[in-house]
Order: sequence, then structure tokens, then C-alpha cells
Amino acid sequence: MEANPRGIPKAPFVDNVDEYLKTDTVEATLRKFTEAVSKYKFMENSKLQQRGSLEQKIPEIEKTLSMVEYLAEQRGSNEPVKTMFEVNDTLYAHAIIPPTETVNLWLGANVMLEYPLDEAQELLATKLDIAKKNLGETNEDLEFLRDQITTMEVNTARVYNWDVKQRRAEKDAKNA
Repeated sequence: MEANPRGIPKAPFVDNVDEYLKTDTVEATLRKFTEAVSKYKFMENSKLQQRGSLEQKIPEIEKTLSMVEYLAEQRGSNEPVKTMFEVNDTLYAHAIIPPTETVNLWLGANVMLEYPLDEAQELLATKLDIAKKNLGETNEDLEFLRDQITTMEVNTARVYNWDVKQRRAEKDAKNA
């Protein structure tokens, strides 16, 4: 079975319903298609959450990277850096940062590590590149999933319409 680069299976398109239903019943086929649509929608919801997380994370990484770059520029100066830092979404505090060669980076999971400025820049730049790459892949996956959902919904409609047509033909044949 075909799949996209991250392993999401490609939905088959039912071109010839008569041929497709030779191996299975209409009810079983409709059940299988409905189950596939549910799985694709579950994957879509998961990818939407992943995209939201990345869209939130990327600006934070960019903001942190720009501050580390600024501190690296000020490295040779003996002047302290006056700034405001974010305590939470709506609260900022003033700070005076003495000349420094290191920064503490919050890595998540209650872990904070001290890095030299150059290593911190390199780490943040790498994390930013990875996050942007992941966001691009997530958007590709979402587009792919929407196509697969549409394909499966079209397949479901084709099989259902074929079944209605067959039942009508059987009814007309009985009445004739």
C-alpha cells in the first residue's frame, strides 16, 4: 500500500464499484470506509494539535535566540544590559544583566541547563530549524490527510449510490 513519506497510508480510489465489491459486501465495505475516515480524522486532529504546538514554540525559540545573540554581541562590553523579561503572557519585569559568558536555557520537563553563549546560539538555531522543518512536514501531512478523507468520503458515496441503484433495479425487476 502506498504511503506518504511519514507513513500515512494512501486511500485507495474505487474507480469501478462493481469490480471492487466482488470481494466484499456493501455493508462490510461501507463499514471499512467509515472506519478509515475515522482513522484519518483522528490523525488529522493529532496533526492539528502538533501544528498548534509548533506554531507556539517557534516564536518562543526565535525570541530566545535573538536575546542570546544580543547578549553575545554585548559580550565585550563592561556595561550591564537593561531589559524587560516576560514573567507570563501579560506580566513583564525589569532586569539588569551583568556582562556574562553563559545563559540558562529552559529545556522543558523541569530541566534548565547553563550553556556558554556560543553553544546556546547553536542549540537554539538547531532547535529552530528542526521546529520549522517539522511544521512544514505537519502542514504537508494535514494536506495529505484532507485529500485522503475526501477520497474515502467519495468512495463511501459511490458505494452507497451503487447499492441504492442495485436495490432499485432489483425492485423494478420484481415489479415487472
